[in-house]
Amino acid sequence: MSVTLKQNLANADENSLAAQTHLLFVLPEERPEGLPFSAALDAKLKRLSKKYADLSKSPVLVDLPNGAVASWLVLESGLSAFKRQTLLRKAIKPLLDENPEVLAIAVYGDEASRQQSAKDAFYVASVNAAELPERKSKASKNEDKPKSLKAISIDGWKVEDDFADVKALVAGNVLTRTLTMTPPNDLNPTQYRHKIAELAKLNGWQYQEFDMTKLTQMGAGAFVAVGQGSDPQDAAIVHLTYSPADAKKHIALVGKGICFDTGGHNLKPAKYMSGMHEDMNGSAVALGVLLAATQARLPIKIDCWLAIAQNHISPRAYKQNDVVTALNGTTIEVVHTDAEGRMVLADTLTLASREKPDWMVDFATLTGSMMSALGDRYSGVLGNKPELLCKAVGVGASVGERVCAFPFDDDYDEDIESSIADVKQCTLEGGADHVHATRFLAKFVENETPWLHIDLSSYNRKGGLGAVASDVNGFGVALTFELLQQY
Repeated sequence: MSVTLKQNLANADENSLAAQTHLLFVLPEERPEGLPFSAALDAKLKRLSKKYADLSKSPVLVDLPNGAVASWLVLESGLSAFKRQTLLRKAIKPLLDENPEVLAIAVYGDEASRQQSAKDAFYVASVNAAELPERKSKASKNEDKPKSLKAISIDGWKVEDDFADVKALVAGNVLTRTLTMTPPNDLNPTQYRHKIAELAKLNGWQYQEFDMTKLTQMGAGAFVAVGQGSDPQDAAIVHLTYSPADAKKHIALVGKGICFDTGGHNLKPAKYMSGMHEDMNGSAVALGVLLAATQARLPIKIDCWLAIAQNHISPRAYKQNDVVTALNGTTIEVVHTDAEGRMVLADTLTLASREKPDWMVDFATLTGSMMSALGDRYSGVLGNKPELLCKAVGVGASVGERVCAFPFDDDYDEDIESSIADVKQCTLEGGADHVHATRFLAKFVENETPWLHIDLSSYNRKGGLGAVASDVNGFGVALTFELLQQY
């Protein structure tokens, strides 16, 4: 999707907006003088028994005398980024539902509020105008394809860089959602690896694969244990590198890419197996961040490591009570075959940390206990550096992707002690499995690399979350992109 941005520093009047069919008015707490189409707004507010101040609670949609439609909302000062984005999403969605080719946005208030409103509204409109995967057939051969948004015009603010960073962020978010929503018969490990290779070629990333044969030779037994249950055995760890000439820092992204998760021998019931093609979302987030950083030309070397596999049941599949040896020599007692994410991530984290990045972050739809702890509005973060956790929480709040930090104390290791191996993969009791999983993963991070683990409990929320209206929302891309920009 390519949306043209047109900008005008001055506020618009009714004459300049007369040709527009879909309008968004983003207003301050104090009602501006000379507001276009104010009579139509007042008539709608009167009919609803509402006042201007009520626009800060929920947007109002108004049919204008010329046949156009306008959405009005007030953004109060001091709102969190999440609340601002949520209000904008609700205001913009009915406009985009009509598939306009042009969306006109008018922002009001002081200079700072107009700047923020313009940026936020452009992001929310752009990210929700994207075309996402769907397989619906046409109702008839004569049915026209819905129009797509071609241009956004903004009155009241103008930027010289054309919101380049916002466009990069949108591209990363859309890639993440597109991959995550792709049906599993169109995104098995072989197909996924081909897509990633095409992305690497298109964006100038270095591309390297560690397939099952190579990983077996290397001794990456944790990853191989999961991959061996599939036919064909097309699992692999894919390594991408973005290395700009002016790179001053080096970070690593790691993503869980389970293209479908049956649970293995500990087979999931139907209710919990449905949607398991989205268990590769962590890898999609890593790719989305990498794309955003590339398009924004951030001066940071980025190694991106993707653990791509499926968790199937077969005679060759790993099973409870197996003991396998990971790449770093750690022996692992298998306790539950549906805890495959931490197995494939273990060897991938070892490879990533051996490159000695300044810090690294992994993304995974890892544990049900994180969903139990937080629901689907927040995601959880854990890691080996408190300052990195604090940074993530603050940055998440600033970009509207909220995260909550959890304990990482070493006495949790007592729960995953094994009598026959170096460590248990998990426990059968459940409990604080999100903490146990992170303590397990920590045993495979080498060189004391600063490391952040994001358990993506909020990657899918019915009706959308924050800025994004689709259920699959691309959570983690904005958070990590901002971490990279500040870094």
